[in-house]
Amino acid sequence: MKRHVFTALGAAAALACAAFASGALAQQKQVWKASDVHPLGYPTVEAIERMGKKLEKATNGRISIQMFPSMQLGGEKEMIEQAQVGALQIARISVGAMGPVVDDLNVFNMPFIFRDEGHMRRVIDGPIGRELLERTSNAPPSRLIVLGWMDAGTRNVYSNKPVTKPADLKGMKIRMMGNPLFVETMNAMGGNGVAMGFNELYSALQTGVVDGAENNPPTLLAQNHYQVSKVYSLTGHLIIPEIFVFSKRTWETLPKADQDLVKKYSREAQFEQRKLWDAYVGEAEAKLKAAGIQFVKADKQAFYKATQPVRDKYGSKYAGLIQRIRDTK
Repeated sequence: MKRHVFTALGAAAALACAAFASGALAQQKQVWKASDVHPLGYPTVEAIERMGKKLEKATNGRISIQMFPSMQLGGEKEMIEQAQVGALQIARISVGAMGPVVDDLNVFNMPFIFRDEGHMRRVIDGPIGRELLERTSNAPPSRLIVLGWMDAGTRNVYSNKPVTKPADLKGMKIRMMGNPLFVETMNAMGGNGVAMGFNELYSALQTGVVDGAENNPPTLLAQNHYQVSKVYSLTGHLIIPEIFVFSKRTWETLPKADQDLVKKYSREAQFEQRKLWDAYVGEAEAKLKAAGIQFVKADKQAFYKATQPVRDKYGSKYAGLIQRIRDTK
């Protein structure tokens, strides 16, 4: 009798241990939420999804990434806020949207700060890029760990009429990202800058709430803005890199081995996204032209001169950093 009781107790204990072990494993499994305003297949989205597959493989499925593309979790402002409280783990954000959070990043938000995209890449890949990533991660207001940089090309004005010189923008309401620097840049260029969330833009263009916007060719295509804006004017006024960030609240719960793994694959994602970006830009421009979008050359020098007051106003406190950017060959 006693032997049967002990056997039953032993079986129960074994089941309890198995259940506990199973529960512990289940607790260890993590599904991180990632978000982007762009659709599936867009270079920034694709790079993070590839990063997720690498993490899943390296951790035997313990860590995976669930992507929420196409503004499913809101615009960039909402994504920043969600990542700060740990409701979202990874977000791809324009430096434009992060400028109000970490002031030093505004140096990249000034008009014509880079000579061209090649110059921008040399800056973010070098010591300046590393310093700004660290500064952003360590800034108390950010509450984010910056994983790396991403490319977002050159921003140009799009509307239903050519914009080749400052006078062409007179009376035009142009949507800008929600950063006073951008609104003032558009005002200096001759238009009326209107701060507006990206998720509101299509309907605003469609209904005439704004007369135009500004962005890169892939965004014009991916967001279907080309359906309501037929002229793409090559003003080249902004070349703004992007960052992808991780929630500091979640980051601080991770063991160092997991943090190191994320850093490793983030670095790879930065350069994978760049390759994807270059190919995507070529495809986007070809598709836009095939859809009847008119690409128009603009007088960049005229816009450069018109925006000098913006660089004077915002650039004084970054004088040393701006000189280092100019000196980057």
